Amino acid sequence: MAHRARPTLETVAERAEVSRQTVSNVLNAPHVVADATRDRVLAAIDELGYRPNVAARQLRTRRSWVLGLRVPPASDGISGQVLDRFLHALTEVAQQAGLRIMLFTSGDDADEVREYQNLHSTAGVDGFVLANTHAGDGRTRWLTEQAIPFVTFGRPWDGDRSAADHAWIDIDGRSGIHAATRHLLDAGHRKIAFLGWPEGSGVGDDRYAGYLDALRTVPTAAPPLVRRCEDGVPTGMAAAADVLADDDVTALVCVSDSIALGAMAAIRDLAHTRPRRPAVALTGFDDTPVARAVDLTSVAQPVDRVAARAVGLLLSQMRPADQRVTMSAADRHVLIEPRLVVRATSQVPV
Repeated sequence: MAHRARPTLETVAERAEVSRQTVSNVLNAPHVVADATRDRVLAAIDELGYRPNVAARQLRTRRSWVLGLRVPPASDGISGQVLDRFLHALTEVAQQAGLRIMLFTSGDDADEVREYQNLHSTAGVDGFVLANTHAGDGRTRWLTEQAIPFVTFGRPWDGDRSAADHAWIDIDGRSGIHAATRHLLDAGHRKIAFLGWPEGSGVGDDRYAGYLDALRTVPTAAPPLVRRCEDGVPTGMAAAADVLADDDVTALVCVSDSIALGAMAAIRDLAHTRPRRPAVALTGFDDTPVARAVDLTSVAQPVDRVAARAVGLLLSQMRPADQRVTMSAADRHVLIEPRLVVRATSQVPV
């Protein structure tokens, strides 16, 4: 019985109708390839069953081609959906490039740094992907000092230039909340409250800035009205009930879907306890499966694009020194635009 020849870069290129170099770029630097072309090449790779010769590459480069990623603590099942989707997308893109993801856990930043040291020195892990960056992030400083390849899903938040020049990809939350707030303003709402996280959260403060930006674009908008709370459905419900005591508030912009779902419950209660109160429009952030199920307008994070850029930035650091290309700040620091998904909760007449 004849054996099917093992697919090569050339056969993948022929099937996808691109050059061999384009296929190589998809595997080693996916961020330089247009989305449509990358999808076509990945489809050809799947169809043909192509896999890079990892063993040969390990011998040639003296690398394991394994990346480490800390698994975050269990969440309420709503806000954690974004990192779950990112992990799946990262694993898929890494696998296509001949990389493997090693998952590990840690209690805090200091514990995570110890795991970096152990995995790099004893398990041969070549690089790391970090999530949930924050002000004073000692993890990025340690990895930079050790010259270990890494990339973060999240930008530096404290302006520390000694550790801020590393490769990062982030979602432009400010732009996403601006779009959500402007959507409500365009619908005629003028007194719009923001339900956000406590001050000091880099991501939360960035999203709050988008709300303020949007209000400034409409001279007739009411002054900012903000309630801050920890992430979660019960806290979101309490914060929404507080601001909705003012009947002039006709719309809520929420920093997350978890808080928005709590606000949804508060709005539902008002329909029973104060039936004459004006209806309330509502938006969330993250576009989780729960948001889609309850028809919640939300800001979608394109985590598949984040994963592709993350792998590309890591691969560029893992090349032999004589093959590395100097990257500009614009190449190393990537801010990706999210997308507002309009559903029933925001289409409430004023």
